[in-house]
Amino acid sequence: MTMKQETKDKLKQKLDADSYHVIAEKGTERPHTGKYNLHFEKGVYHCKSCGEALFADGSKFDAGCGWPSFDQEIEAGKIKEVFDDSHGMRRTEIVCAKCGGHLGHVFNDGPTETGLRYCVNSLSLNFEAED
Repeated sequence: MTMKQETKDKLKQKLDADSYHVIAEKGTERPHTGKYNLHFEKGVYHCKSCGEALFADGSKFDAGCGWPSFDQEIEAGKIKEVFDDSHGMRRTEIVCAKCGGHLGHVFNDGPTETGLRYCVNSLSLNFEAED
């Protein structure tokens, strides 16, 4: 899933340069620098691009990898998986199913019963605390 140029143009107006680079240009933030890496409040993590709810606090865990990690999406179909062979690696990219914004990658080395580790850039997320 590739983000449409029209969407990228709108995002350039809406987002700061670092968030735009991650979401629209498939960039990544440096490990251990993201504001949600060690963030464990109750609430929901949303796509910074379109506002779609993606992950709940109960699925978040500290993987020690330097990026926010989750073991499942908030609801089936919120995340789309895309084959990624960039940078000489074979990985599975994850994007927001609603807008196509780049979130990070998913790996099959998670510690819970799902066996998954959604490794997400903080710059692609907004957090809404539970009331």
